[in-house]
Amino acid sequence: MFKKILMVIVAVVGLFAAYVATRPTQYRISRSVVVAAPGAALYPKVADFRAWEAWSPWAKLDPAMKTDYAGTPGTVGSTYHWKGNDKVGEGRMTITELVPDRLVQVKLEFLKPWEQTSITDFSFVPDGAGTKVTWGMSGEHDFVGKLFALFMDMDKMVGPDFEKGLAKLKEETSR
Repeated sequence: MFKKILMVIVAVVGLFAAYVATRPTQYRISRSVVVAAPGAALYPKVADFRAWEAWSPWAKLDPAMKTDYAGTPGTVGSTYHWKGNDKVGEGRMTITELVPDRLVQVKLEFLKPWEQTSITDFSFVPDGAGTKVTWGMSGEHDFVGKLFALFMDMDKMVGPDFEKGLAKLKEETSR
């Protein structure tokens, strides 16, 4: 009897693992806002990591957070590293591509409490008298990420923070 119960449990766990393995590997989260300013006014606020403190939704979550920068601000290869409390963890961002007034692409590496690498991008597209700013994040889930995604919706977790950041960027640009 014990052997049959154990076989059923193993079969259920195996089926669940197979289901998790079939979940999508790729993910993409994005939010947009139209700002009454040209891309040239927005681009420097995103291309220079030192400017993020004014609008980033995570900048004020840990007043004791330690940050450091490397490289020439606003250039490919410049980095921003942070280490803070449980709300912000530890990570690094590296600018990987820049198209002046059009695109900022960043390699985003979460180091703690878990390791995960994503690509974050900001696009600036003319929209009437202003600019449509889109903040996106994409990457791939490993098996643990797929399991996590079954129970936590990344879009609902991260999307509202993108919305807050874009609203603050819009506010900062309007000043």
